[in-house]
Formats: sequence, C-alpha cells, structure tokens
Amino acid sequence: MTETKLKIEGMSCQHCVQAVKKALSGIAGVDSTDVEIGSATVLYDDAKATRKDLEAAVEEAGFSIKP
Repeated sequence: MTETKLKIEGMSCQHCVQAVKKALSGIAGVDSTDVEIGSATVLYDDAKATRKDLEAAVEEAGFSIKP
C-alpha cells in the first residue's frame, strides 16, 4: 500500500469534501481516504492505481491539483 497527500484547489465546503471523497473512493485499489478542505490523504494499492489516477479523479470532480 502507498500513501500520498494531494493538495487540492477549489474546495470551499463540506459538499466539496464529499465530492472529492466519492471520486477517490471510486478508484479501484483505493483503500481509504481522509479528505479536508484543500487536501486529501489517500491509501491505495499502487499495483491497481497510480497517483495520476487519483489526480485525474479529483480533476474530473471539478477541482485542481496544486503542484
């Protein structure tokens, strides 16, 4: 398992938190997510998912990844 922290722009409320959590949880290989306004910590199986997969899911949910 791999743990990574994503910095996320565009989140301002609990609805945003839930949208990101749902997007990340829908990825095969994601074991757990801890999402707050502005960031997410994700534990995932790197044999099934990549950091790019996580970033793409966040972006598809309407938010941006900070470098």
